[in-house]
Amino acid sequence: MLRHPADRRSISYLLFTLFLAALQWNVTGFRPAIYALYLFMAVTVAVISHNHNHLSIWKVRGLNLLTSYVISIHYGHPAIAWVPTHNQNHHRYNNRPGDSGRSPILFKRNHLLALLVYPTVTAINQQADIQRFFRELWHKDRRSFWLAASEYLVFFGFMALVLLLDWRKALLFYVLPQQFALFVIQVFNYVQHVEADETSAWQHSRNFVSPVLNRLLFNNGYHTVHHLKPGVHWSELPKLHAEHARKIHPWLLQRSWWRFMFWTFILRPFVPGAKGRQSESGGSRLRYAELGCAERRTLGFRRPPGIIIKKRVLPTLR
Repeated sequence: MLRHPADRRSISYLLFTLFLAALQWNVTGFRPAIYALYLFMAVTVAVISHNHNHLSIWKVRGLNLLTSYVISIHYGHPAIAWVPTHNQNHHRYNNRPGDSGRSPILFKRNHLLALLVYPTVTAINQQADIQRFFRELWHKDRRSFWLAASEYLVFFGFMALVLLLDWRKALLFYVLPQQFALFVIQVFNYVQHVEADETSAWQHSRNFVSPVLNRLLFNNGYHTVHHLKPGVHWSELPKLHAEHARKIHPWLLQRSWWRFMFWTFILRPFVPGAKGRQSESGGSRLRYAELGCAERRTLGFRRPPGIIIKKRVLPTLR
C-alpha cells in the first residue's frame, strides 16, 4: 500500500516518535538524552510532513489522512497547511515577491536577528494563505474541505485532551517539541534561500549536500532540484541532483549545515569586509555562474568583479 518502498523509513520514524512520546509520558519522564533524541525526531516529522504533502506516502486516501493526523500531533500544526503555504505559494513564487515565506523578512539584510524572527513572522503571514485555501475548498470541494478541517479537529482535540490529563507533561512532551520542530523547519527554508538569486533558473536555492544530513533528513538538503521537480519522491533527489549539480554555483553547494550557520550568523558579522553573496553584485555573480560561454557572449553578460574562469571551472567565491 506504500506508494514508494523507501517510505518504510518514514513510517519507521513516525512509529519511533510515537514510542518516545509514550515512553516519556508513561515511564521515564524527562531524561535529557531521550528528550534530545525526541526533539530531533520532531524535526524529522516536520520533514516527513513536507514530503507527505508533495507526494503522499500511501496509495489509500484513508491511510494518508491517518498519517497526517499522526504527523500533525508531533509537527505542531495540521499537516494540510503545507498545501496552501508551501505547495501553492512557495513553489509558485520561490522567494520572489508574493512568497509569504520570503527570506529575509522584516529586514533587508541577512543576519542572526533576521533568522530568529523569520519563523514567527512567516507563520503569521501564512495565515492568509491558509484562510484563502479553506474558503476556496468550501466553495469548490466540500468533501475535501471537511477532510482538511478534520486535521484541525484531531490536532486541537488531542492537544486539549493531553493538557487536561496533565498540562505539565503536555507542555514538555508535546508543546515544546512542536514549537521546536516548527522553528527548525522554517530555519531550514530560510537558509536554503537567503542570499541566493531568486531570479535565476539554477541559483535560487542553497543545497546542503552532506550525506549524513541527507540520510537522516530524507534528502532535504537537495533543494534546487526539489524546486525543479517538486513531485519527485525524496529518495530520488540525490540522482536528480547529480544530474544538475554542475549548473549550480559551488557556493550554493554547502557540505556542512553547521559550518554554514556558524560562519554566516556568528563569525561573519565580525569579519571586516565580509558580506553575503547576494549583497550588491552577488546576484549578478550567481547569474553569471549558470551561463555557458556562448550564452555569455550572446547576452553580452559581463563578468562581475572577482570571478575568474579557468579551464571552464568556476572556483568558489572568496
